[in-house]
Amino acid sequence: MKKLQGCARGRLAVMAQTLVFAMVLAQPAAGFEDLRFSVNGGDSALERDLQQASLLRAARDDGLSDPFEVFTIARAEYGQLIGLFYEAGYYAPVISIRINGREAADISPLNPPDTIDVIDVQLSVGPPFVFGRAQIGPLAPETDLPDGFAPGRSARSTIIRDTAEVAIDGWRDLGHAKAEPVSQQITARHTAQELDVDVSVDPGPRFTFGKLRPSGQERTRPNRIVKIAGLPTGEVFSPDDVQRAAERLRRTGTFASVALREAEDGNPDGSLDINAAVVEAPLRRIGASIELDTESGAKLTGFWLHRNLLGGAERFRIEAMVGGLAARRGGRDYRLALEFSRPATFTPDTTLNLGALVENEREDDFIARRARLDIGLSHRFNDQLTFGAGIGALVERARFGNDLDIRRNYRLLLLPLSVEWDRRDDDRAPTSGTYLQAELTPFLGISAADSGARAYLDARSYYGFGEDDRFVLAGRAQAGAIIGANIDRTPRDFLFYSGGGGSVRGQPFRSLGVSPDGVRSGGRGFAALSLEGRMRATETIGLTAFADAGYVSEGAFTGPSGWHAGAGVGLRYETPVGPLRLDVGMPVRGDTGRGPQLYLGIGQAF
Repeated sequence: MKKLQGCARGRLAVMAQTLVFAMVLAQPAAGFEDLRFSVNGGDSALERDLQQASLLRAARDDGLSDPFEVFTIARAEYGQLIGLFYEAGYYAPVISIRINGREAADISPLNPPDTIDVIDVQLSVGPPFVFGRAQIGPLAPETDLPDGFAPGRSARSTIIRDTAEVAIDGWRDLGHAKAEPVSQQITARHTAQELDVDVSVDPGPRFTFGKLRPSGQERTRPNRIVKIAGLPTGEVFSPDDVQRAAERLRRTGTFASVALREAEDGNPDGSLDINAAVVEAPLRRIGASIELDTESGAKLTGFWLHRNLLGGAERFRIEAMVGGLAARRGGRDYRLALEFSRPATFTPDTTLNLGALVENEREDDFIARRARLDIGLSHRFNDQLTFGAGIGALVERARFGNDLDIRRNYRLLLLPLSVEWDRRDDDRAPTSGTYLQAELTPFLGISAADSGARAYLDARSYYGFGEDDRFVLAGRAQAGAIIGANIDRTPRDFLFYSGGGGSVRGQPFRSLGVSPDGVRSGGRGFAALSLEGRMRATETIGLTAFADAGYVSEGAFTGPSGWHAGAGVGLRYETPVGPLRLDVGMPVRGDTGRGPQLYLGIGQAF
């Protein structure tokens, strides 16, 4: 028994010693306390870039304390800094990184320092190098190399890389999908301070497009992915066609990510298959928004969206709206709209659109209930230009006049045409570019309505200036006309008014119209101009100042008319779904003003 107790006590003593040793090892070791960084030669921009690229500076700023990790980072610092020197065109730098007085490269990884007190980084830039010989080839016809890749120019490694990419892209644009650099000879002649570069390129065979092979889809039919992508099978390979195919798939909204990659090897017939790896987005989405106008009150909108209704990337959307809440004029408005779209109908760039709408609208000068059905096609010619055409039917039961004593039951056949030309750099918060939307809707009056056409134009332009386009000037011009139909024989939804957030801020919503024969109504002619100055005060807050003017006439820019104007300031707060907009406007011209007007919504005013 005594022997057993002695053995147990021995084991406990060993365990205690082991625990104490483990606790000592677990204590945090001191990291480096001082980092000294000096650069001899070069300019201030190079010194700033070197310090910003330093792994040791980042480790110090992050509070890294483990000596072995700091030692490992110090050894990696050589490669980090030498790469930056090469990018700047310096090929004879001297890099010294001393840990507690010892060169980090001379310290064995098997015997790292236990503590690190001081790290001294001393850099000598050395002379700048220029290209002595600069050769790459063979080149595809009409390949334009970067101007910097020439004898006597600064020998930056980035120029070599960019030149190689241009050479490869030149061959790929001609169908040589597997073009690649096969050898390179780069020699630094230190005495002459020149860099000789000789890169050989292998164009490889010329391919045609093979099949698109989808993968990763769960609900979308593979044949529909192939149809939507529209890869031109049998035609000569082109990277632009691959990019367009990927963009077509992304535009459907069905996929959270799309990646098109060329197969590793070509087929015996000289074709090259393309692998399409897709990840589908969540099947359904719901959303809501609120807008507030001092006169017309609050408007609540909600929608439900199905991204892949029939397994072919079809979109189905239901939207409901209630407006006129707490309005000072008009009444309660309701709208229910259904939309269905099917991409790649007839061609990969043609979308079939179906729409249905029922709506109740109450304004000071009319009450209207309407239903509308539309079927149409939209064709995207390129990333900027889209054209649409369709056929529709509109039924509207309206009461209007000073005492709402005039009744009309309109029935019309519609032939809507539209074109959109979008050259903005960003559709949510543009800083440059232009946008143009034009609509022409010929209509045939079947009951209580004349035949004619409705035209509308919306043109916008943006100009940014200052650092990172901190300031933006935005302008908008709108114009509309009713051709060939009298006012009382035109649906209320077609007529034009001015005033409110969509035309003239500072003036009440739809406050400017016309009064033919003493009966207040919308007009057959309309024009509006808006100018807005935007300033980004912080990353999330923006300020605006604006001035708007609007015009309405009885005829298509003929007959009795009137105009008014407003101006004000606004606040923007950036959110993930777009800037939250708050505008306050005052009337500055015309007799329709009612004091300050408040507007609240999501997104820029235009």
